[in-house]
Amino acid sequence: MEQISYDPNKKYTWTPDVSFIVSGAEFGILLNSLRAILSTQDAQRILLADKANNIIENSLARAVEAGVVKEAPEEPQNSL
Repeated sequence: MEQISYDPNKKYTWTPDVSFIVSGAEFGILLNSLRAILSTQDAQRILLADKANNIIENSLARAVEAGVVKEAPEEPQNSL
């Protein structure tokens, strides 16, 4: 059987039921890294923008479902 080795330049896939195990030290590094990134002003702006986008999307979805907003017809593309 051929030996399979990991290549970080390739893309991989797995099923949702696959488990990945990290050590306590690895978990600490992951947690502290994410906390450090999320505590920056830039990250806070992005998270706030995401919340604002969710509000807009949900509002638009309710308006579509209520029949107040209709799907716009596709505009024909001009060829140059």
